[in-house]
Amino acid sequence: MLPEPPDAAHLGVVTRRTLLARGHSRADIRRLLRRRELAVVHPGVYVDHTGPLTWEQRTIAAVLHAWPAALAGSSALAAAGLGEKEGDIELVVARGRRVLLPEDVTLRRVDHLVERVQWNADPPRLRIEEAILDLAAAAPTRTAAVAILTAPVRARRTTAPRIAAALRRRKRFPDRRWFSGVLDDLATGVHSTLEHGYVDRVERPHGLPRGVRQAVADGPVGRIYRDAAYDGLIVELDGRAHHDHARARDRDFERDLDAALSGARTVRLTYGQVFDRACETALKVATLLQSAGWSGRPHPCTRQRCSLVPPSDTPRHR
Repeated sequence: MLPEPPDAAHLGVVTRRTLLARGHSRADIRRLLRRRELAVVHPGVYVDHTGPLTWEQRTIAAVLHAWPAALAGSSALAAAGLGEKEGDIELVVARGRRVLLPEDVTLRRVDHLVERVQWNADPPRLRIEEAILDLAAAAPTRTAAVAILTAPVRARRTTAPRIAAALRRRKRFPDRRWFSGVLDDLATGVHSTLEHGYVDRVERPHGLPRGVRQAVADGPVGRIYRDAAYDGLIVELDGRAHHDHARARDRDFERDLDAALSGARTVRLTYGQVFDRACETALKVATLLQSAGWSGRPHPCTRQRCSLVPPSDTPRHR
């Protein structure tokens, strides 16, 4: 059962239906419009001023006009504090409905609308997990899709198992097996596009041992988390977007020094090493692991031009 349309009085947005329910007549509404105490946003939806609308006013006005409807995609995530409040408003309605909307509002039709929407949100919006899946499915590249999946998990607004549960509820979803694998990786502690790229392109396909994700360590600077910890080797995935300032870089090097004191060597990998030179990086990491005592051997991945050649026996010592 659908709830009643939200009351947007706190945003200065009101519908004709609400005004009539409050005792205003149609003549009263026409008079308020003539006096510019109200301005039309959409047919039957008004705002209590004549200036530009805020993003919040635009969203609730669109939802009320298309009711029953909810914010979708990037609009839903922005309303939840997970994106920029800008651009066109994205809405979702039940499949089969016909709704006329202005140019700055885009519309999608879905099955099971009632179950997928958080109706008590202000304004109503797709549940975070549903919006994430929609955006990830429409991403232009797999790298972009991973970024969409990891950001809200890293921000602790949802979890990988919750997104995976939403995925299982969908009868149709493009590249379902790959997305399920990404979510499995996220559930083990992968927190960024770069970290997933390391697992998916360097570690796993080349037969390297599985590192401990987000391994906890205590040091002089407090509790820290290692991206991938092995016996005698720590791999940190260095996305510069999160290490832009001197204080963060200083903290990183302090962590590396603490690791060295505990007998572990630290290497930092960048986007180029993971996404552009994954096979070469795998060979180098394997050699470091062997030097630290790993008895295994890497193998070429399934890419046609994998350049990894298993290294000759390397002296192993701790």
